[in-house]
Amino acid sequence: MELLFGIVLGLFILVLLVAIHEVGHGIVARRNGVDVEEFGVGFPPLAWGKRVKRSFLGKDVLYSINWLPLGGFVRLKGEYDASEVKGGYGAASYWVKTKILFAGVAMNWLVAIVLFTVLAVTGLPKIIDNQFSVASDTAITRQGSPDVMVSQVVNDSPADKAGIEKGDEIVSISGKAIDSAAEVAEITAQRSGERVEIVYKQDDGKTQKSQVQLRDDSSEGYLGIGATGGVREEIRATWSAPIVGVGVTAQLTFTTFQLLGGMVGDLVGGLVNQLSSDEATRVQGERSVAAASNNVAGPVGILGVIFPQAGQAGLTTILFLTAIISLSLAVMNTLPIPALDGGRWTVMTIYRLRRKVLTKEREEAIQGTGMLVLFGLIILITIADIGKVLK
Repeated sequence: MELLFGIVLGLFILVLLVAIHEVGHGIVARRNGVDVEEFGVGFPPLAWGKRVKRSFLGKDVLYSINWLPLGGFVRLKGEYDASEVKGGYGAASYWVKTKILFAGVAMNWLVAIVLFTVLAVTGLPKIIDNQFSVASDTAITRQGSPDVMVSQVVNDSPADKAGIEKGDEIVSISGKAIDSAAEVAEITAQRSGERVEIVYKQDDGKTQKSQVQLRDDSSEGYLGIGATGGVREEIRATWSAPIVGVGVTAQLTFTTFQLLGGMVGDLVGGLVNQLSSDEATRVQGERSVAAASNNVAGPVGILGVIFPQAGQAGLTTILFLTAIISLSLAVMNTLPIPALDGGRWTVMTIYRLRRKVLTKEREEAIQGTGMLVLFGLIILITIADIGKVLK
């Protein structure tokens, strides 16, 4: 039941965030004289549609609901860069096209800012040490109970071999009392590759001790468990909540770019190292690739792993996760990847600088290739995600 709830909740939030992204494109297009022809939730084939004579996106816009519920789209008149049809996207100026392309990104950042602002009043989870706040209007509270429960055990992991099971309570690691899930990750990372003593309490109330040999890499976790519960710190603000909303959004955006750069570095470096004739280098390459893939979640991972766990944690965690995903959608769409907003802008800009015409055929070829690569990555990530769900 928890899995089903997580999938439904996650699907709803993902579609909502993408729909808001597309609304941004549509509103800015209309305000700049570009006609919106269709606004769709989900992807074709069409399930239901209605043409509305007057709406917030303009005149005679087709509003549709489609059978593939993995996002949404807005279709503009004359959507190709070289189109010259009156009222079309192609006939707009370079600046107008830029605003239209990045309006969706702005909407996703705005959603993150609003959610972080609300959470700053009700209790914003503190997930990094130097998380932004206004010192003169900040109160840090500790929420939850000190009980840290095992929510998942990876097959053949150090925890699995030690007999730790889902539902057990982690009491201490290496003599240090555990009162938050973050401490489990922190201590096991500090003691990676070492043999440690773990004290845990089983469902029947019996306390057990196990000597566990931690992994020396993080591709599947040093200990191999998922942990929930425990005490977490929350930042609370009053008048400074909107400032905190903007500051945290900017801070986590920068952190996301950093993590993305590190992930790409691990992936490229790992692939190169796997071509080495040295066995140790090849093994290190495999670990780097595994670490990169372990830090990525696609639709299946978000719906089948992340949201079910968030659903158990409560409304605050769901809102926080929604803000993070909205922020991540903004970041991804700024990247110069064909088929994404940033990629379309990059291609358009390159052709403008070269004083070349970006014909419909060229644009379709570039964006189509980018879409194929993107779908290929999604398929690979989905395969990895299925493994996470099955575990």
